[in-house]
Parts: sequence; C-alpha cells; structure tokens
Amino acid sequence: MVRDSGDGPGYGDADDHVSRETGIEGWGVRPAGRAVPQPRADGVEAPRPVEPARGPESGRAPEPGRLEPGRVPEAGRELGPTRGGTVEFHVAAPSERSSTGTLYGRGVSPTVDASPAEVRSRRRNPPSPQPHPPVVTADIEGAMTDAYVSRETEDPPLAQEAKRAVEILNPSGEITMPRPPRRRTMCVANQKGGVGKTTTAVNIAVALALHGNRVLVIDLDPQGNASTGLNVPHHSGVPDVYDCLIDGAPLNAVTQQVEGIPNLWAVPATIDLAGAEIELVSVVARESRLKRAIEAGGNNYDYIFIDCPPSLGLLTVNALVAAEEVLIPIQCEYYALEGVQALTNNIELVRSHLNPMLDITTVLLTMYDRRTRLADLVEQDVRNHFGEKCLNAVIPRNVRVSEAPSYSQSVMTYDPGSRGAVSYFEAAREIALRGAQGVQVGGVA
Repeated sequence: MVRDSGDGPGYGDADDHVSRETGIEGWGVRPAGRAVPQPRADGVEAPRPVEPARGPESGRAPEPGRLEPGRVPEAGRELGPTRGGTVEFHVAAPSERSSTGTLYGRGVSPTVDASPAEVRSRRRNPPSPQPHPPVVTADIEGAMTDAYVSRETEDPPLAQEAKRAVEILNPSGEITMPRPPRRRTMCVANQKGGVGKTTTAVNIAVALALHGNRVLVIDLDPQGNASTGLNVPHHSGVPDVYDCLIDGAPLNAVTQQVEGIPNLWAVPATIDLAGAEIELVSVVARESRLKRAIEAGGNNYDYIFIDCPPSLGLLTVNALVAAEEVLIPIQCEYYALEGVQALTNNIELVRSHLNPMLDITTVLLTMYDRRTRLADLVEQDVRNHFGEKCLNAVIPRNVRVSEAPSYSQSVMTYDPGSRGAVSYFEAAREIALRGAQGVQVGGVA
C-alpha cells in the first residue's frame, strides 16, 4: 500500500477508502505531471522532493490550478486535494459544480489561513460525503404534478354523495328530463308478488316529476301501498279509483296532489277496491272501465303509471286495456322468471282481443344482489330473452329503499344519495330518453 508522506501516517492516496471516494463529484484530480511516490526496496516510502514556493515573492507566476495563501478561489472553481499546506483546485464543468464551494467536495468550507494541524485533522477525519439529489426529468416532474393534482381535485365520497343528492332532488329545477311528444300510459305489472312493482312505480314517477314531467300514479292495488309511499290519504271514505271503476266517476274527481312534489298527482286506493273484481263481473264492458276514466280526465299528464295488484284478475286486465306500454319489474331470482311467461301470454291475449296498441316496452331488473351468481344468471337470461327492452339500469338491494315507505316517502326524497335512489334515477332517465327519441311506444315506432 502506498502512502503519501506529506501529511502523516493516516493519509494515503491509494487507500481503499480513498479509492472508493475518488468517483464522487467534486473530488480533486491529481494534476498531470505529478509523480506518485514509489516505495523503496526496503519497503519505506522515498521522500518526495520539496518543490520551491511559487508566488509573487519568487518572481514567477503561479501555476494554473494552485491557490496561493491569502487568496480566495474564484466563483465556479472547486477545491482539490491539498499537498503540503497548499490548497489545489480545478475548474469544474457547469454540470459538475455544486451550489457551494467545498473542500474535497465533502461539505467543508475552505480555510486558507488554517494551521497545518487543523488541515491534518481534517484530512484524517474527513466528513461523510453528501448524497447527491436525484435527477428529476421533465417527464417525471410532469407525472408527479398530474398525480398530485388528480388526488386533490377528486371529491371525497361524502361530497360525491351530496352532489348526487342535489342532482336527484333538483331543487333549482335546472336539470330536466326530456318530455315525450305525447302522453305515455304505462302499466307496471307482474303476477309474482314482491318483485318491486309498487316501489318501481312510485320512485320512477317521483324521479320524472322532480325533473320537469307531469306525472300521475294510479294505485290499482287494494293494499294501497303506492298511496302510502306517496303520503296520500287512502282511508275509508276517501274518493278513490273504486269510484271510477264502479260508479264511472272521471279521473279528475278522485285525483290528489302529492305533497312536496308539484308535478306529481295520485289516485289512491282504499279497502273498498278489494270487492271491485266481484262487482265488475256483471258490469257491461268491465274490461275497459279504467280506460274510459283516463280518457275523460287524463290528458294533462306526460306519464301515467298504473300500479297493478299481484294477480291476473279483472283489475290487472283493466290496467292492460287502459295502458299502451307494459313495464315489467323482474326480481333477480328464479321464482320471478316463472311468472313472466304467464304474464306475457296474458298480454298477448289482451293485445289480440282488447287492446292492439299494447306492447312490452320496458323490463327492469330489481333486487339485484351482486354477491350471488344466481343474480348474474337471471340477468343474463332476462337480457337474452327481452333484448333492448331491458333497461341498462339495475336496481340493487338497498335498505334505504325498504325504509322509505315507513316514513311515507319515496327513496328519492328519503335518501337521495343512496344507491337505490341513484339506480331509480338512472332508470327514470333512461325511460325518458327512450320516449323522447321515438323508441317504440304503444306498439308504434
């Protein structure tokens, strides 16, 4: 191992530590022409010849790269290693220069008038090299900026839910759904109970009414669940749809305004409707009693939704004769599929004998549970069978939808930011867009 005898036994030019540090930016480079001390044959390093001092007092100009005592290095120059108390420096390229002048590139400020003991101490215990900052290119910086901005501009979940709630409730009335060119009368029917007929009729009607459409809901179910969901009085003695079917009263005589929703009206159903099917047996033109009532006073609406009972009796037949479109809610379970075939057969019979304008235009999947494979299989079967008549929107299982009727509200007003409200809003918008774009309505393009 070769040692530099100029500064003491602890400093060496070819030491392992020095050899690893020579690649650091700013490390001094041995001037060309200076010979490396060679060991003698006996293993002792030969003394290095003393170089004469060069400076103003010697009459010779200082060599380039050598700093005389009392002088400060010029800007843009970095200090190199020292030899015998004289500080050497070399001119660094612009890309190699550090922000501050340092000794050996290790963060030690040059001290020209330091004593030889201090200089030797610094050489024996050099400070740790400073890590160089990573090089950040323009592409990396741009990507980091974009990622930072994207995280900051995205709304938190609570803000997103509030935004959806405002869009659904539409308090300013600025958001509107397209109105149909003529009145659309839709019968919400399925002989299978518990598939969401009433819930679908109420929530889609509310969604359309909140966005600029005039909507009427006719409760044709003796249970009166649609009247409860809309907070319409339907106790005994209240004028209801029974008066239209049995007594021939016009529709306007039994219509009530829904509280809190200006564009929504409802025809309630009372317990008296339970005996209407028996009384209609002996009535002339019993299948078209509801149709006559609608024609007498239902021309001021954009949409009329008829909520049918879970059966294929005279009440359902009256609804099919009065309507032009059929909306079929299908629960994503196997039992719901069994009732669809019987319903489609009855619809064909009514269209053949009583209402040639009747057609199935809308199929809505309800109570979809994404955790089960059965729901996916039912959805695939329904879409393969009905094709484009099946809405893209799917109603998931949501507890808010079940809680809303207990407060005499629809889920649209009870919790407008819930998944159930958003799904029914999307279904209503899809129905409105199809009607405005001239999709087959009433069996006619």
